[in-house]
Amino acid sequence: MSEARAADTLAVALFAEVFAVEQLARTRVGHALPRGMELSHFTVLNHLAHVGGERTPAQIARAFSLTRGAMTNTLGRLERAGWVHVRPDWDDARRKQVAISSAGRAALDEAARALAPILNEIIDDVGQADLRAALPVLRRLRTRIAEG
Repeated sequence: MSEARAADTLAVALFAEVFAVEQLARTRVGHALPRGMELSHFTVLNHLAHVGGERTPAQIARAFSLTRGAMTNTLGRLERAGWVHVRPDWDDARRKQVAISSAGRAALDEAARALAPILNEIIDDVGQADLRAALPVLRRLRTRIAEG
C-alpha cells in the first residue's frame, strides 16, 4: 500500500471512530441527564460555571462554534428554566450579559452526579493510563481542526 493510500485509510478510520464516539457519547449522556435538561443545556451551564463571571451570547456561541441564533435559543430555554441570568449590558445596550444562576449551578451539580457513575465505569473499563495517553492527541486534533 502506498504511503498516500495508507494516510487516507488512517484518516478515514480515525474520523469514523471520532464520529462514532461522539454520537454514542451524546446519546448515553443525553439519556442520563436529569429530566428537562438537554445536552446543549449541560454544556452551556458547564462552560459558564468554568469560565466564571458573565459572557455575552456571542462569546458563548463562539466557544461552541454555533450561530448566535442557535445560542439565543438555548439561552432562552436556560433562562426560562431559571438556570441562567440574562441582563442588559450596562455599557452597550445592544448587548446582553449571561451568567449561571444558583439554580443553574444546582442543576449542573445534579447532572454531574447523574453522569459520574457512567463516566467512571467507562474510565475503569478503558483504563486511566490509556485515556491519559489519548488526551494530548485528541487535544492536538481538536486544535488543528479548530484552526481550519
